[in-house]
Amino acid sequence: MNGKKSGAAAPSARHGNSYRQALRALRGLFLGAGALSAIINVLMLTGSIYMLQVYDRVLPSGSVPTLQGLFLIVILLYAFLGFYDFLRARILARAAVRLDNALGPVAFRQWLRSGQKGENALPLRDLEIMRGFMSGPAIHGLFDLPWIPIYLAVLFLIHPWLGWLTVGGAAVVAIAAWVNRLMTQGGLGRSMAMDATARAFADQSLRSAETVQALGMEGRVATRWQGMHEDALAAGQRGSDVNEVTSAFSKSFRMLLQSAMLTLGAFLVLRHEITAGMIIATSILSGRALAPVDQVIGQWRAIGRAGVAHRRLSGFFDSAATPRAPVDLPAPTGRISVRGLTKLSPNAAPGSDRARMLHQVGFELSPGDGLGVIGNSAAGKSTLARLLVGAWAPDGGEIRLDGATPDQWAPEALGRSIGYLPQAVEMLPGTIRDNITRFDPEASDAKMIEAAKISGVHDMILGLPMGYETRIGAGEQPLSGGQIQRLGLVRAVYGDPKIIVLDEPNSNLDAGGEQALAQTIRAMRERGSTVIVMAHRPSALAAVNKILVLQNGMVLKFGDKEEVLRAAMPPRPVPTAPATTAPPANEPVRLRASNEDKA
Repeated sequence: MNGKKSGAAAPSARHGNSYRQALRALRGLFLGAGALSAIINVLMLTGSIYMLQVYDRVLPSGSVPTLQGLFLIVILLYAFLGFYDFLRARILARAAVRLDNALGPVAFRQWLRSGQKGENALPLRDLEIMRGFMSGPAIHGLFDLPWIPIYLAVLFLIHPWLGWLTVGGAAVVAIAAWVNRLMTQGGLGRSMAMDATARAFADQSLRSAETVQALGMEGRVATRWQGMHEDALAAGQRGSDVNEVTSAFSKSFRMLLQSAMLTLGAFLVLRHEITAGMIIATSILSGRALAPVDQVIGQWRAIGRAGVAHRRLSGFFDSAATPRAPVDLPAPTGRISVRGLTKLSPNAAPGSDRARMLHQVGFELSPGDGLGVIGNSAAGKSTLARLLVGAWAPDGGEIRLDGATPDQWAPEALGRSIGYLPQAVEMLPGTIRDNITRFDPEASDAKMIEAAKISGVHDMILGLPMGYETRIGAGEQPLSGGQIQRLGLVRAVYGDPKIIVLDEPNSNLDAGGEQALAQTIRAMRERGSTVIVMAHRPSALAAVNKILVLQNGMVLKFGDKEEVLRAAMPPRPVPTAPATTAPPANEPVRLRASNEDKA
């Protein structure tokens, strides 16, 4: 609140990157998966060695017991192979779940706190991609890649020519994989960003479905979404085209390489340099040596998406690192000091007048004060409200509560002392009780009902079919806009907060609702709360004692309500007395005086 986001604190004052810490915590599981991969790849030699023994020992000797003994050994080895492969898959799946459990709540809270939008606003989606990658087949191919030298070493032991042929084939496939990566990595990032934009547009359209249907916008909105969706699909397809060509080439080349191995093996047999059994063994070994590369290429899209998600998560947690635990300060009493508060528009050109949403705003309030903030549209009232409650971070100046900047409190601790009613009120999916008590499972029903009575909505809630257990915020909304706004007011005053900010709190209220609003403001001020009201309609100012006038983001006037309003109102002209004439004898003087009063 002192000009920087809470996540932008100095490195010495915050923890490290939570995402990297979570990955380091999984290092033991990854090492275990790597050790199992070594055992699995050694056991993968079972088929080659078995074929070598069958062709070079069993068939020449005609020994059935030898064949039976070898087959029993093969059964045992393949049983261990399946068991270790299962263990590796289980370990990686558990690692994926553990990563999600460790980062899911942190990512959600940091995302809400940072307010990031666009492609950086998808930490939960990126976390889902990483979880799917870690528990999917793509990572198995990556774990098998380092053990390719095992198969190459065996091939070199059988004959150097066979080893070099496999090395050459692996080099060709590796080059194809590298070209595939270079040609698809940019497209994957663009595709994911476009897909996120289309998904956000669809979500917003769903929230505005009533307006879309009422205004006949369905066709045009659907066309806009379709265009965005097709752009995302086209960007993804361009990467898929390259990946499909590379995957088909790798698969066909691997089959060609096996035939080449058979041909070279047969040639070496004819030269009496290897045995006939080695032909089959080397063919299996070469295929197995290139299998991880082929698997990686086939899963390259999933690997690429995981790489993009990994980079975005690292960057997200770098920019939204969790600050160290602050000192447990006492709850604010309602004393507010604002000095030089400035907020710049993120979309305006630097240096232009429109770049400043607020400029050098300053005022001070004491506990129990009621401040009415007035001004024309775009004067900066809602911006000031968001800055005061911490929804936005200022670009200059500072806000101090009881002499301390808000970032000196833990966000949840400070949030319990703040009540906020935004201009656009939305309720989260849940019951009325959930929304009023801010989803606190240990909330007191007595405090909830007390807040509802202070706000004058207790009887309204009881009149609903399920009272406080009425579900709102999802699907068809059972409440009107005015009722939702009044519930937002209850949520704002719940828990007796000492700082209450109300942004256009009477925009949807009728006369009864406005009267209840004024009574609520008076009641909270009497309880020692500082209430700040952003208003267009003067009825919302009935219960405040101070006025702040904003114009073009700057303070035009601040002071006691009577003084500010008196200075803002032009002096009433004094009517000039008309020429006096004697009244008729039969007209009483009292009636004439009454007519003058009416004039």
